[in-house]
Formats: sequence, C-alpha cells, structure tokens
Amino acid sequence: MPLKKTMFLFYFSITLAIASSTLYHFTAKSIPSSANFTVSLLVTYAVAFAATLFTFYFFPVSHGIAAEIKQLNWASIMLAFAIVGIEFGFLLVYRAGWNLGIAAVLVNVAASIILLPVAIFFFKDQISWVNAVGIFVCLVGLIMLNWKR
Repeated sequence: MPLKKTMFLFYFSITLAIASSTLYHFTAKSIPSSANFTVSLLVTYAVAFAATLFTFYFFPVSHGIAAEIKQLNWASIMLAFAIVGIEFGFLLVYRAGWNLGIAAVLVNVAASIILLPVAIFFFKDQISWVNAVGIFVCLVGLIMLNWKR
C-alpha cells in the first residue's frame, strides 16, 4: 500500500472511531428513558444493517457473500454479543444516572487496562516505558473519577 494511502487510513480510522464514539455516547444518553430498550436497539440495528449494506459500494465483495462468510470465524459471532452488551450496558448506565463524561471514560479506561495483558500475551503487543507511565496515569485517573468528595 502506498505511504500516502497508509497515512490517510491511519488518521481517518482513528478520527472515525473517535467521532463515532462521541456520537454514540451523546445519542445513547439522549434516548428517552421511557423507550423500551429492545425496541430502541431493534431500530438501531435495522438502521445499522442498512448502513452496512451501503458500505458494499466502497468495499465490494469480490468472490460472493457465501465465500466471504466462509472466511469468518467465531470472532464475528462474539462481536455481536459484545455489541449488544455494550448497547444495553450504556443504556442502563445512563438511565441509572451516570454522568456522560465519567461513564464513558471509566468504561473505556477500565476495558483498556483489562485488555493490556491480552494485548501483550495473545497479540504480542509491545509496551514501552512511556506506555507504562500512561497506563499508571489512567489508573490514577480511575481512582480520581471514583473519589468521593
């Protein structure tokens, strides 16, 4: 892949993830508490399905959908359960009265810290001393987020 395309993908992908996460938390907190969780998620996933179909225009299937499905493993199924858990979890978190900024930070930092040994042992990610200091700062941040005033 050419360097220019690689750099675009590098920055575009993280920007998309940040923007989408921001939009996700804003909209999850904005869903009326009187709305049924299941109906809300049913509409969400119906729109997500349509949006995903639209992406075939940008990422066409070259060997047919059946051939592509055969390429998948257990992770696609588990991702679905994880997504539903995240959706229900945050709907409950916000209905329980959690602060928008605190809940999102707490969940993301805690999940990142839990994933640290997975990254090191299963995916062989390297952690530098700068990363270790950052992780320590995140741990201190978690303590501060939960500090009783």
